[in-house]
Amino acid sequence: MRLAKYLAHAGVASRRAAEQLIAEGRVTVGGEIVTDPARDVDDASGVAFDGERLRHAERRVVYALHKPAGVVSTVSDTHERRTVTDMIADERRLYPVGRLDADSTGLILLTNDGELANRLTHPRFEVPKTYRATLGGRPISDRALRALREGVRLEDGLTAPARVKRLAAHQLELTIHEGRKRQVRRMCEAVGHPVQALVRVRFGSLALGELGVGRSRRLSPAEVQALAEVADHTAPRSGERR
Repeated sequence: MRLAKYLAHAGVASRRAAEQLIAEGRVTVGGEIVTDPARDVDDASGVAFDGERLRHAERRVVYALHKPAGVVSTVSDTHERRTVTDMIADERRLYPVGRLDADSTGLILLTNDGELANRLTHPRFEVPKTYRATLGGRPISDRALRALREGVRLEDGLTAPARVKRLAAHQLELTIHEGRKRQVRRMCEAVGHPVQALVRVRFGSLALGELGVGRSRRLSPAEVQALAEVADHTAPRSGERR
C-alpha cells in the first residue's frame, strides 16, 4: 500500500493532507524519515507519525452522534469543555467530520477514515447538509426565503443558493453544501432573522432520525458506502465547473 494511503487508512489525515505531512518529514518507516508518499508499506514496515508508531491500519469506522448544546466539535479543547470525541466509547483515534458550533445541536459524524472525512467536507464534493432553524424576530417573510434561495452576501462573500422550506412562522429547514463558519446563523441574521435554535438533521445521505440527544451509533457498511457515493455523485467531473 502507498504510504499516503496507509496514513489515511490509519486515520492520521486525508490522503492529500498525508502527502503534505510526509513531505514535511513527519513520517518515518523503520525509523527513517521517508518523503516519498508512493513508498510501499504494510503493517510490518514500522510506519510512525510524529514518533508514534502506527501499529496497524485500523479498521475504518464511522459514528453518528447527536451533539448536545455546549459540546465542542473538536478532538480537544483548551478551555476543557467536553468534546464530541469524549462522547464515544472507542479506543481508536476519531475525528469529527466538519463542525457544529457549540450552541448548535444535531447530527455530526466521527471517523478514523481521513479519506472519507475529506470527501465529505471538501467544498469540491458539495455534500449537502440540512438544518432546522428556529428564528427570532418577525415571522419569516417571502422576501427572506427568496434571499436565502438566491444567495446571501456575507463578509466572506456571496453564499451559494440554498434549498429552503418554511415549516412554521418562525421555523425553516435549510440545506446548504458549503461549510463556512457559523454559515446558517450568519445567513439567517443577514436576512433579518437571528437564530434562536439550530439543529442539523441530515448530513449527505444520513438522517438524524430518532437518535437521542447525546446518543451515538456506529454506521453500517451500507450507510458508510451511501455517504461515499453522495460525494461521488456530487463531485464535478474533470473539466466541469459549477
